[in-house]
Amino acid sequence: MRRAESTSCVETPRSFVDVLYLTNQGQMPHEIKRLLKQKKLTSMVMRLDKYPQIRERLDLVGTVVVDAEGLETVQQQKLAGIIESLEMENIGVIVLAERVELPIKSFSLSPAKTSFSMAGTMESVSIDDLWVRISVNLAYRKRSSGIAVKPAVPPKHVQRLYKNKLAEQLRVTESLVENLTEQLRLAGLVQQDFLPTQLPNTDRLRWAAAFMPAEWVSGDIYNVVRVDEQHIGFYVADVVGHGMPAALLTIFLKQALVMRQTGESDYRIFPPAEVMTNLNVRMTAQKLSGYQFATCCYCLLNTEKLELTFARGGHPYPVLMRPHEEPEQLELRGSLLGIFEEAGYVQRTVQLQPGDKLLLYSDGVERFVGNYDDETGFHFRDEFRELTDVPVLELMDRLTAFAQDQKIDESEADDITAVGLEIL
Repeated sequence: MRRAESTSCVETPRSFVDVLYLTNQGQMPHEIKRLLKQKKLTSMVMRLDKYPQIRERLDLVGTVVVDAEGLETVQQQKLAGIIESLEMENIGVIVLAERVELPIKSFSLSPAKTSFSMAGTMESVSIDDLWVRISVNLAYRKRSSGIAVKPAVPPKHVQRLYKNKLAEQLRVTESLVENLTEQLRLAGLVQQDFLPTQLPNTDRLRWAAAFMPAEWVSGDIYNVVRVDEQHIGFYVADVVGHGMPAALLTIFLKQALVMRQTGESDYRIFPPAEVMTNLNVRMTAQKLSGYQFATCCYCLLNTEKLELTFARGGHPYPVLMRPHEEPEQLELRGSLLGIFEEAGYVQRTVQLQPGDKLLLYSDGVERFVGNYDDETGFHFRDEFRELTDVPVLELMDRLTAFAQDQKIDESEADDITAVGLEIL
């Protein structure tokens, strides 16, 4: 087969051409022309508007490089059709978006004053990166076409060329992973700083809490805080998802969940339904990307009357445990937070008595508490029933140990957060 002249300007190929260069710039960049000459590859330069002339002879084309710099909208639309037709013929296409004034050292050639930017990315690539793409496209094209050719680059040369480059990239990757891990660890410590350092225990009330992130940071958050001398507000909130995005939103939740309003000489404690409504309004006003939402259960305890008033938004029901009785889910409707701006929330009041325990938890704990059946409803696990008569501190320790002992697939791991209250 007769080989075409390198970078000839004939309009149609008469023999197999390794590289067809489509452009409206009139010529091929010097660096690419020099590369193809050094690699002993044939090439042809053709204007984009002349492409229909070669449409019937694509069997003579190895790979196509398109210079897309400065194309107008109409030309870009035509280019999309050209690329589609080439891909249907199993011809690899490399689209150069622009020249970049950022020199990159080349192993094959002398360093150039400019590099290239591939379409779809702003990252600059060297002439060697471009050569790899051309070489891979040609190898695939010639193999699929049954054309026996000598490899464009001897295997030993390829190994020598990129061995050091790969080792350097691996070192950089390891450094990035170590740095990211450390940043996440520190972020987890910052997030824990937003959790209460002390719980308001008294001679009548005993509190316990568990916080076990599935990763370095958690999509859960809780708080137990004294609102005034007679009231304690507490909640568990759970943001959809895991990782840093969910963790950042938990900090917003803590700031947005307001329990009381203070004036110049007085204050007003918000009832739980109003707390949830205000929190939902603040979340929806943020118009969060990624359709992020959260669940929450907020409780207000009157420490003198032992009256518990609560409201919830899409969160697991609180569990009430009374001595020698079956545990009970305190059911109450409530929409997810951050989806519907006009969502309404209601509240419910329960009279507590000495010996009672209350458990709030995120959905990561639910599998250890019980499971739901479509026909018969929610059922508590036998292991959880055995914990209902133990002190709240022991209940929380055993619940945590039970969660840690369970073998769960990594993809199913979830944040575990719980707050327990016991009336002494």
